[in-house]
Amino acid sequence: MSTVTVKGLPEKLHRQLKARALQHRRSLNSEIIAMLEAAAAPQKRDPDVLLARAASLRRQVGGRLTDSDLAALRNAGRR
Repeated sequence: MSTVTVKGLPEKLHRQLKARALQHRRSLNSEIIAMLEAAAAPQKRDPDVLLARAASLRRQVGGRLTDSDLAALRNAGRR
């Protein structure tokens, strides 16, 4: 079993983690491990949702995507 040390953990985050651990009836360490496992696990994607999104994008651009269309879509919502 490996050990990791987190330096500079903000006090507010520490309190939030402790509250979350209490809520799930786990130790702080067990809660952090559970959160890391969930974050690192592969995300399952629904193929129907992906296909619907692709169809929607295709309608928006008239069926063809140019490089500038792709760049605009990639940057949509980014600051």
